[in-house]
Amino acid sequence: MRISRPVQLTGAALGTLCVLTACDGSTATSPPSTPSSTSAGDGPKVPAPLPTKALLSDPCSILTTAEAAQVGLNSPGKNDSTSTLPGCMWKSSATEVNQVGLTALPQNTGGISDIYTKKSGAAYFEPVNVNGYPGIYTDIQDARTQGSCTLWVGVTDQLAVSVIPNIQSGPNKTDPCGIAKKFATAMITHLKS
Repeated sequence: MRISRPVQLTGAALGTLCVLTACDGSTATSPPSTPSSTSAGDGPKVPAPLPTKALLSDPCSILTTAEAAQVGLNSPGKNDSTSTLPGCMWKSSATEVNQVGLTALPQNTGGISDIYTKKSGAAYFEPVNVNGYPGIYTDIQDARTQGSCTLWVGVTDQLAVSVIPNIQSGPNKTDPCGIAKKFATAMITHLKS
């Protein structure tokens, strides 16, 4: 049986999530309701904690139909959650082979600082500002030339979210990190409203 490239990359992305974040198979729990001003590790702090209820309980709701259309995606997204990782996958409005996935990681209570602690094992590690929030392009495998780029964004000091585009065709295949940032910017704008 042949497994499609998007399914292979989604499986690889989940494996990467576990390696970068030390998944332990435990059940997801909500982050503390009162965000701390400090987090473990050396990662940057978020300027103001964003509401995370939708990210954790209904990640496909973090973009409205209009917001998804503005970043070139069909809405609604498809629930891509596992028993421990809340997630959603949106297909491109131009071609179904292109998609963007979002996964929240409530197990990592150090937020983006948890990702910073894994820097030495990363194939690439590039800090970026995403709409005023700390982000990092990083992964243990570099698939950017194949149309995939992992972007982690700190939404609170206790919660990081991964955004992973899988661009198989079209002009955006050469800039998957740009697509990840565009999506993450829309997500942050939505969460701020």
